[in-house]
Amino acid sequence: MRKIVIAGNWKMYKTQAETLDFLRHFLGLLSETPDGREVVLCAPFTALGALSKSLHGARVKVGAQNLHWEAEGAFTGEISGPMLRELGVRYVVVGHSERRQYFGETDETVNLRLKAAQAHGLTPILCVGETKQQRDAGETESVITAQIENDLVDVDQTNLIVAYEPIWAIGTGDTCESAEANRVIGVIRSLLKNPDVTIQYGGSVKPANVDELMAQPEIDGALVGGASLEPESFARIVNFQ
Repeated sequence: MRKIVIAGNWKMYKTQAETLDFLRHFLGLLSETPDGREVVLCAPFTALGALSKSLHGARVKVGAQNLHWEAEGAFTGEISGPMLRELGVRYVVVGHSERRQYFGETDETVNLRLKAAQAHGLTPILCVGETKQQRDAGETESVITAQIENDLVDVDQTNLIVAYEPIWAIGTGDTCESAEANRVIGVIRSLLKNPDVTIQYGGSVKPANVDELMAQPEIDGALVGGASLEPESFARIVNFQ
């Protein structure tokens, strides 16, 4: 059975103090959140410890934004799966378009990170999506098919979340129409071996559009960027109707 997962991706925002301030406001807004919804906060590495301590026993799970494929080694600036597990991290974003665009992430390294996450007991959130130029050229399906096929080689699909994030909609305010997001996510589902994989939509998800997006039959959750930084807006998304 597909699980509903709403995850906030804080990107490079929030100090430890700001994290604790967010939680003071946010946790009180979840009293009526249905039990079947998994809520995840994917924070910067420096905030993970504070987040984990504050959420012990709470219904919100801790997520990271990346991990290295080796358990240890001479990889300056990187973080390993065992380091994340020690901090109580349960989920980790892998292959976000910003990592691919700015930091040289490839399908090969995404695949290595996915397998490392699973090897260390973490659930990876794999991000896939097309650019505006690729969409305008009619390449959406071929781009996403290639990403899914290359990224998921030898990956366990029973411990996996996929997030469809059209790159042209991330942080632009330009959301993919809900019916089109549903269609593309249906294409992604047809490429998976496990029909019960949770597939999220991400890309300018906000309180004004979350109800319509989550009403679509193929969409199992959301990966939320900017709107996850404010307690009230993220709580409204988590508590979608």
